[in-house]
Amino acid sequence: DAPGFLGDLLAYPLKRAEMTLYGDDPEHPSSTPSFRNIIRKLRRLLIGGSPRQHILLLLGWAFLFFAGLRIIQSLLAHPSTPSLQCQNPTHELSKHIPVPALQDKSLLLSIWRQLQAIYDDHPPQPLDLGLNQFRSASDFPSLEDIKTHTPISLDDARAARKSHVEVTKKLLSYPSQLFSGKGVVMLAGGRYTSFATTGLGMLREVGSKLPVEVWVKDETEENEDWCEELAKEGMACRRLSDYMDTELLEHGYQLKICSIIFSSFEQVLFLDADNIPVKNPDVIFKSKSFTDTGVVMWPDYWKHTGSPMLPYIVGLSDEASEILRPDQTVESGQLVWDKKRHWKALCLAAYYNYYGPQHYYTMISQGWAGWGDKDTFLIALRSLRQDFYMVPHKLMTLFLNGTPEGVGMLQADPTKPASYEPMFLHSNIVKWSIRGFLCRGCGNDTVNPIKTSSLENPKSNIHPYLKNHSRIFKLEDMKAMNIDPEPLIWKSFEHVACRSVWQGEGLCNRTRTHMEKTFGYSFEKSWASPLVGGGGDRICIRPT
Repeated sequence: DAPGFLGDLLAYPLKRAEMTLYGDDPEHPSSTPSFRNIIRKLRRLLIGGSPRQHILLLLGWAFLFFAGLRIIQSLLAHPSTPSLQCQNPTHELSKHIPVPALQDKSLLLSIWRQLQAIYDDHPPQPLDLGLNQFRSASDFPSLEDIKTHTPISLDDARAARKSHVEVTKKLLSYPSQLFSGKGVVMLAGGRYTSFATTGLGMLREVGSKLPVEVWVKDETEENEDWCEELAKEGMACRRLSDYMDTELLEHGYQLKICSIIFSSFEQVLFLDADNIPVKNPDVIFKSKSFTDTGVVMWPDYWKHTGSPMLPYIVGLSDEASEILRPDQTVESGQLVWDKKRHWKALCLAAYYNYYGPQHYYTMISQGWAGWGDKDTFLIALRSLRQDFYMVPHKLMTLFLNGTPEGVGMLQADPTKPASYEPMFLHSNIVKWSIRGFLCRGCGNDTVNPIKTSSLENPKSNIHPYLKNHSRIFKLEDMKAMNIDPEPLIWKSFEHVACRSVWQGEGLCNRTRTHMEKTFGYSFEKSWASPLVGGGGDRICIRPT
């Protein structure tokens, strides 16, 4: 009958295997009883089983046959299998990184309210310095221009100095029960969220195992679906509005220090949303530059341009002075800070930022390039005579391939004082965002709108590189510095374009096409997909 014939057909390979292993003699001395019994049981099941069992077994044989065939095809197509990397939507590395825990919200609220009361009771004078631009936006101002650029009376300076003295006396002690461990803090929200997806992706691409907190101003800037994705990467979303009245802040520059203060970490690596690690930054926390001082900062392009009254107001001199003039200013797109060792300096910098737009941003830079929060950290440390480490290497400008046009700033590895090795790409000019690069019609997106993408805009400085599938960075320049971040950045792009809340078929296809034509990447479904599950979304990426 048909079922019996089917059973015999399915059992035949096992009969042949048994004869091959043991010969015709059932008592063959080389036989292995346990294995032989297994084969005999399978034969009996196949011969005497029900039609339903036969069908299931037939399907099983078919599955094994086609799976084996697929493996053979994959091996033949890609003989150099060690270079083949198959990745799930979540990096394997990230599965073992714990999501940062929330602190005691009531205690943190209480601490901020106390600090805010201190700040409110002791405003600087005058409360509104105004902001006047220097005559030239390109030429560094002369010493005479710096001395006279921001008029401030002696009475106002004395009042500001008195307020500063009172604030420093009342700064709170370190709340050790609130903070622990080390991690990355990034401020996102609005258009900066699109940049943050790149930097956060690269953080994992270069091997960082640090937990991350991504801060936004309030719930209007939060993307819940994205936050769920971040949790799988050892990252957590946080809202500043949960701990303070953000409406009191006039400028986005004021949000950075608040995210550092409110973060759950005791030791913080802060990264701007447009900052892209090109090397694993985890080593900084174990470096001598950090363990000796508790603060690591990076230099900006220019020297200090602050008012001569600034040293007098913050207690560095007894009169108007030029003692800060030789100082290199700070580029705060990246900052490493030990809150336990420098808590009071952090709270003093918060005071400068609290009155930043009205007074201290202008007092510190007088409207020259870099007006904002960036030097408030340095001035607070100097005022309290606390140690810090300033990276000795100058920042390097990264240029658009084949042009003298700058696209970003490379900052050095602080663990290598003897030689320059890049660690961070602060993309302050060309903002690395896959939607900003290749999206079509995203300006009509009512949820996550962006301006016209570089691919859509022929006037964009990177339009020809995207259109012609060429590198934005010059490969020879990268090799000279022993880095090549661009292919990894595009791997981060591919994750966003193809397997995230912002995924889209057209965006994904354009991203992969550029990667194939520019860097030699290849994409294919992994043979393991049907075996291990995952919806067939495992992607193999192999640079050639």
